[in-house]
Amino acid sequence: MKKILILTAFALAGIAAAQDAAPADPAMTTMTAAEHFARASELAVQADVAYPVAFYDRTLWKAAVDQAYTASTQNTDRAYGAYLAQLYTKTQWWINAYNGWKNLGELTDAEKPLASLSAAKLAYIALSRGDKDSAGTYVKEGMAWGDSASLQSIMKRLQ
Repeated sequence: MKKILILTAFALAGIAAAQDAAPADPAMTTMTAAEHFARASELAVQADVAYPVAFYDRTLWKAAVDQAYTASTQNTDRAYGAYLAQLYTKTQWWINAYNGWKNLGELTDAEKPLASLSAAKLAYIALSRGDKDSAGTYVKEGMAWGDSASLQSIMKRLQ
């Protein structure tokens, strides 16, 4: 069992290292938005396997977010923007997640908790640095997307 875990760890490290060492692919510049979107999805699956916690600074997560960003800039289809906001949320890049959700306008029931989470995280950060006005703005927006214990707690601290 230990040998399998060690081999798996080496294999996953190899995937991440290969992503770091890969030279820029000229074909990437001629890809369509749909191809970038598919590549982002593929990289996100690999990143989920390779890393126990999702952060943008992890090689595969960065590549997935960058591909999703490219897809969303090439095509304004709502699905591309929503997926990018999901990746920002998953990788804990709170300000980009918040802005992504806000830019989408009307959110689906599945998207609202993710958007609310990004607002709660930003409200907490603002409150931690003593910026009650910004914290209040994030709480208000987050509550519009969905009530949560985190937002309720921050709101009580603002009173």
